[in-house]
Amino acid sequence: MPDVVADGLRVLFCGINPGLLSAATGHHFARPGNRFWPVLHLSGFTPRLLKPSEQHELPSYGLGITNVVARASARADELSAEEYREGGRLLVAKVARLKPRWLAVVGVTAYRTAFDERKARVGPQERALGGTRVWVLPNPSGLNAHWTAQTMAEEFARLRVAAEERPGA
Repeated sequence: MPDVVADGLRVLFCGINPGLLSAATGHHFARPGNRFWPVLHLSGFTPRLLKPSEQHELPSYGLGITNVVARASARADELSAEEYREGGRLLVAKVARLKPRWLAVVGVTAYRTAFDERKARVGPQERALGGTRVWVLPNPSGLNAHWTAQTMAEEFARLRVAAEERPGA
């Protein structure tokens, strides 16, 4: 699954791993029930609702997408803790190379496992990866019933505001 990245992004969104439809199409968050694209728009990150097939437009907004784990699966609970930890190590190297202002991990359980931060909660984290701040967002999967599209959009918007601030401001 190819990353959608560029150097110096405002926000690099990091999914858990590609679903089967995403792996088949090459488009991140491709499953129709996934709320990533609608929430990205509702939160003000994009001026219009993008389709997964339009993911190539994200860098023009200072945004990118990658995954913690590269292996596709039907469900995230099919991944092992070691896959998450190895993905976390690779993600640290990717962030060091790309230097986004923020890394936004979509899925608190994925973040906790990949970075051994058992008590992490949704929101900005104490951890930084070099000069990159870290924010944990709710998982936009349709299986995540704890968050509505509206409450997710509110959390994404909090990140958007932080990402628009000048570093050191």
